[in-house]
Amino acid sequence: MSSPPKPIRHGGCHCGAVRFEFVCDDPAQVLDCNCSMCAKTGYLHLIVPKENFKLLTSAEALATYTFNTGAAKHTFCKVCGIKSFYYPRSHPDGISINLRCIDEADRPEVVIEKFDGKNWEAARERV
Repeated sequence: MSSPPKPIRHGGCHCGAVRFEFVCDDPAQVLDCNCSMCAKTGYLHLIVPKENFKLLTSAEALATYTFNTGAAKHTFCKVCGIKSFYYPRSHPDGISINLRCIDEADRPEVVIEKFDGKNWEAARERV
């Protein structure tokens, strides 16, 4: 007997120019990172495999910001500036979705764990 399919969940930016869907486990692990980027934006990371994520709107609505090593691709909406998802350095085969940008009706139950992004290399070894 197979398990039931995971629900398709939705999210996006503030203005709606960026919309996406994804599937994830329930409860989902969410990382609360204290690095300079996440601390300033209030980003909460729900990381899913790339194959579990689908951008529903045009990639033309996105701009990308990189810094430091340039490995992480921080995408944000060109219209409203919201960073609803990005391509993380820590999980190169994944997409990090901002828990705060998931449609309220579709939010999974979550377990929030602290992540010491200020000491990224050491913290990454523990994830």
